[in-house]
Amino acid sequence: MQKRNVLNSPRLLELKRHRRRIILNKILLSLLAFLVIFALAAYISRIPSLNISEVKITGHKSVDAEIIKTAAQKEIIGNYLWFFPKTNILFYPENNLKKELQNQFKKLKDISFSIKDGKTLEISITERIASYIWCGVNLVVGLPSNSDSTTEGEKCYFVDEAGYIFEEAPYFSGEVYFKFYGLADIGTYFLKENFKQLIYFKNTLVAMGLKPVSLYIEDNGDIKVFLSAFNKTPTTGPEIVLKISSDFKTVAENLETALGTEPLLSSLKNKYSSLEYIDLRFGNKVYYKFR
Repeated sequence: MQKRNVLNSPRLLELKRHRRRIILNKILLSLLAFLVIFALAAYISRIPSLNISEVKITGHKSVDAEIIKTAAQKEIIGNYLWFFPKTNILFYPENNLKKELQNQFKKLKDISFSIKDGKTLEISITERIASYIWCGVNLVVGLPSNSDSTTEGEKCYFVDEAGYIFEEAPYFSGEVYFKFYGLADIGTYFLKENFKQLIYFKNTLVAMGLKPVSLYIEDNGDIKVFLSAFNKTPTTGPEIVLKISSDFKTVAENLETALGTEPLLSSLKNKYSSLEYIDLRFGNKVYYKFR
């Protein structure tokens, strides 16, 4: 007598086919619903009242607002997934737009966005303020010129109060800006980890009655701060040498003590123009040399 195959009975096969049809119908209905929702969302996203029709720039001073506006408009042209316009006020590419503007315009410090009147994208900017300049590295002699002005032909860039290098600077006659020299690049921070300490030390020198005009960082970590040559001879003024790893507060205190102690006190007063250097690299000791 032949055994009956229960698993392949007509009834079970029909149940399996029925279940497959149900699953397939659910998939088709879900796909149809998704397409309807997608089409509806795409249609709604294109309604004029939900899209940016104008870009407005506020807060600008020296940066050309029209150039920023043009750059912003380029970033919101086009669509997401071929259907959803980037101009839609609900999902315009804010992060990419901010990143692109910061890449193109190094002078922009802060950028914020808001939608005004339902269709105007207002871009509020804050510009960086030039506090210093960075002049790269003088590859010819290995040291910067610290005469009383930026050398004609020397390419320098503006630096803000935090050490960010952002824009090419014009030629200046006279000691208008304190100058930095060393490895860096535009769009980066000059010695980011040490910049505040460098400025602290520079300001401390000013408080001591000295006049620092430039700073050079060497590959070995030595820092040379050049002082103004008040009588314009020699063409390079005295220098103060210290290490980037120094405790700047302690070094400044050691220097202040030495400047108030004989014989350095009288020597600086009577023959400042012949001072070659003051060396602060050796702990609490202060070495100096006059010509």
